[in-house]
Amino acid sequence: MDRIEQFAPPAGTAGTTTDVGGVIERMRGFRSHWPPGDGVAVFNEVYLTVTETLGRHLSDGAFRDREAVSTLDVRFAERYLAAVDTAVSGGLPPECWRPLFQYRLHPGVRPLQFALAGINAHIGHDLALAVVDTCRTLGCAPVDLEEEFERVGDLLVMLEEQIREDLMPGPDLLQVADPLTHLAGAWSLERARDASWSAARMLWRLRGAPPLAEEFRSRMDAGAGLVGRFLLTPCR
Repeated sequence: MDRIEQFAPPAGTAGTTTDVGGVIERMRGFRSHWPPGDGVAVFNEVYLTVTETLGRHLSDGAFRDREAVSTLDVRFAERYLAAVDTAVSGGLPPECWRPLFQYRLHPGVRPLQFALAGINAHIGHDLALAVVDTCRTLGCAPVDLEEEFERVGDLLVMLEEQIREDLMPGPDLLQVADPLTHLAGAWSLERARDASWSAARMLWRLRGAPPLAEEFRSRMDAGAGLVGRFLLTPCR
């Protein structure tokens, strides 16, 4: 079997999503197709947990502007789903995602590294673009989304702490000198989220100058890709 076909989602799962439920359905489809040890599957499970939690918060009225949060979540998820579709069809996804797809079966990379590399790609590149996409969809500016952005960000930070706790090896397996200790401590979702908000505001200001906006996006993509390769340094 061709390596790309081996990781292809089940037939009928590709395509545009229109709501949070559709995003969850597609990610659950991935879960049923990829083996648990696959690095992309590890990130997918993390992202599915985040999206299911956000969906519950949308349902119970935790967000003041449900339309803005739902739109941002879908535009955000579309970037990840598009990267998967591109990779499994034999194309090149954005640079930020390439390390995760390249090392997805590396035996020396631990689950926590896969999770952090995926989060880094999604927050370090996709989130800023999703904010701009959402502004265009809703006819607003980034400042109008700031409150919802922060509330979603707080949820992500809380879940990141749980992810680290669940995926970090136990104290009997992980010593202070273990490279994973340094890799896990070198990256912060909160800092990445703040940088993404600044990038979104910059991209919005550059929307009237497409060449400059694309150059900025390309450099942001390359930077996130570089960090991703660092996070996936084999630890065993």
